[in-house]
Amino acid sequence: MSILVSLTPFIVFFVLMRLVSPLAGLGAAFAVSLLLCLRQWRRREAVKVLEIGSLVLFGALVLYTVIAAPTWTVATVRLAVDSGLFAIVVVSLAIGQPFTLQFARERVPQEYWMTPQFIVTNQHITAGWAAAFAVLTAADAAAEYVSAIPLWIDIAASVAAFAAALLFTQWYPAAVTRRFGAAVGSGANPAKASLPGTANDDRV
Repeated sequence: MSILVSLTPFIVFFVLMRLVSPLAGLGAAFAVSLLLCLRQWRRREAVKVLEIGSLVLFGALVLYTVIAAPTWTVATVRLAVDSGLFAIVVVSLAIGQPFTLQFARERVPQEYWMTPQFIVTNQHITAGWAAAFAVLTAADAAAEYVSAIPLWIDIAASVAAFAAALLFTQWYPAAVTRRFGAAVGSGANPAKASLPGTANDDRV
């Protein structure tokens, strides 16, 4: 499963939040998160940190919305979701399990999973996503609490940060692979030389 698929609940949230209501967006995102977790469980695959975190985040926000009935604005509900997403990624780094590890392990042989190259590359990619979500959170906060900043700037900054994270996720493993391949010399198997970083393909 790709990172983009695991981020589907957030995409669903942003669409329905604008087209219907914040509660509709949160509820639909929770449902999609639950379906993703059940899909992994039925396949007897490990449920990923990002999927578990999304399920907990959207479940908590749905309960809060139903019980406390807050007056959500576009910026405040996005701030709640984006800061939660940022927290999920930061916690995965803090506990030594960057969330991209689970995606990379699906495409890289197990013999490389504990290599420093593989782990450090995923730490860097996860840090890139953390930086992107930090930008999203800051943009949401600015749109809500700084009256001079219009909402379109929040949206533009969010789209740019998300796109940058996607591009970095595709580019960085290839850059690491090139460096690793040069380091191992001509005696290396080219097919295996691309493995110790992360998966070197076009999927995100």
